Amino acid sequence: MNLVTGLERKSGKLSEGSGALSKPGFVNSVKLTAGNGAAPNRLSSSGSRLAASHSSSHAAWSAITSILMLAFLLGLSTPRLEAARHPALDPNVDSAKCITCHADKTDAKSAHAKGSVNCLSCHEVRANKEITRVKLITPTPAALCFTCHKDKNPANITGFIHAPNAHDCLKCHDPHKSDNPSLLLKPMSGDQGKNLCLDCHDIGVHVAKGGSRHPALDGGCDTCHIIHKSGDPHQREFQYHMTKDAPALCMDCHDLKDEKLVKAHHGQPFETADCIQCHDPRSSDSPHLMQTFQHDPFKSEDCDDCHAPAKNGKVVLTQKDVKSTCGMCHEEQAKQIASAKVPHPGAQEDCTVCHNPHAGQTPGFLQPGPVTACLNCHPERADDLKKKHVHQPASDLGCATCHEPHGGNNPHLLRKANVNELCLECHGPNASPQKVEGKPLITIFDGKVKLPENYFSKVPVLPLKYGLGHPTENHPVSDAIIPKTHQVFQMNCLTCHQPHASNEPNMLVKDQKNDMQFCQTCHKNGLDLSDVQVGGK
Repeated sequence: MNLVTGLERKSGKLSEGSGALSKPGFVNSVKLTAGNGAAPNRLSSSGSRLAASHSSSHAAWSAITSILMLAFLLGLSTPRLEAARHPALDPNVDSAKCITCHADKTDAKSAHAKGSVNCLSCHEVRANKEITRVKLITPTPAALCFTCHKDKNPANITGFIHAPNAHDCLKCHDPHKSDNPSLLLKPMSGDQGKNLCLDCHDIGVHVAKGGSRHPALDGGCDTCHIIHKSGDPHQREFQYHMTKDAPALCMDCHDLKDEKLVKAHHGQPFETADCIQCHDPRSSDSPHLMQTFQHDPFKSEDCDDCHAPAKNGKVVLTQKDVKSTCGMCHEEQAKQIASAKVPHPGAQEDCTVCHNPHAGQTPGFLQPGPVTACLNCHPERADDLKKKHVHQPASDLGCATCHEPHGGNNPHLLRKANVNELCLECHGPNASPQKVEGKPLITIFDGKVKLPENYFSKVPVLPLKYGLGHPTENHPVSDAIIPKTHQVFQMNCLTCHQPHASNEPNMLVKDQKNDMQFCQTCHKNGLDLSDVQVGGK
């Protein structure tokens, strides 16, 4: 007996004869013949269609009934699932009682529950008659960790923080036990899959053919890094959580008197050099861990273009001084420095005050970096970098994105005389960066500024048309005529925005919030936005 037939007999809702449903609302099939006075062909045809329709309805209803009944029967035969219930405990339970069941939480080289720290330091037991609930004493695991590890609490730290440290301690640590130091989930050494750090980072994993990899990686990431070390993000030591900055860190492993090392540097003195300016400390697409960007004479090992043999342990140049040596190739920059209408005092110094002569992490080989190179002379800008929202050129790419570093013709050494033209080079609808062939770079300002090829993926582009369209449709971004008074309202991007940083999103002037109160600085009448106050900023 099949399932459908059995259900039919059991329910009594299906007829025994033709199998048609006797349920109200369904019409039984009618056999029409010529003897009943109807037109044979037409009625036969109609009857066939009706029979076919009824047969289809019967099949559908049978299928639905069978599925529902099967689900019901399966429900009866399936045991009820209940949430796991903690065994009933005495409200005054202690850690010793917990360990009788949870001994696995302490069976390791390093266990959290030791000495004054025990299960009840982190867990709360709530017992009510036969029901016992165990929960953390804080809303989140991270908040719990910070009750003891106050020095790791981001609220108490100023500077750059390792991302998991900010909100997710359990991304790296086991809360109960581990065979690794500091209750780490995995060691900080080994290949991908075994190394905890490589769960998020791919440092040294994908080395290009012909590239190089620092052997120190095999010793473990903690050879050079202290993950919870925090401080000024513009100091390399804190930016990368290093045990100490280079070159002191490098000297922990590398002997400066090693003959191979002296030969590799062509006998030139390098004891006080910044190793990381020329070498990537992790891995590189080039041999000898060379940085991505290299000065052409250095890359081709034509050292004698600039250097004479060292004398008494000191560098000897082929020309009388640094500027003369650089000027042999960089005539255009030397001319700009000498003839600029608005000179840059820093450019009057030796080129090596700002540039490393060999290599760097960015085009131009600025040292120690494209932002920090400027902060040496402009420390007041360092306060901007501490704000919550920093303009990307000011925080990462370098001041030379917008300013002429060798001197120029415009106030503040801006690359454009018109402020809006400067901003719209990146943020305008007609921005057109040019790809640098063979390099992961693009250029703006007629090739004068080089940027990472993915830079514009993070840049908001304004939907401007005929100088209108920001921050709302038909709002001007440059000088405009006030309709009511016919006065000229002078404005540019800096009327509303700060160029470097702000504590509020959108970098509005005076760190103001993006709300109607800000708009009312100029638009006093909220019901008539054409009523503009001249001089409002």
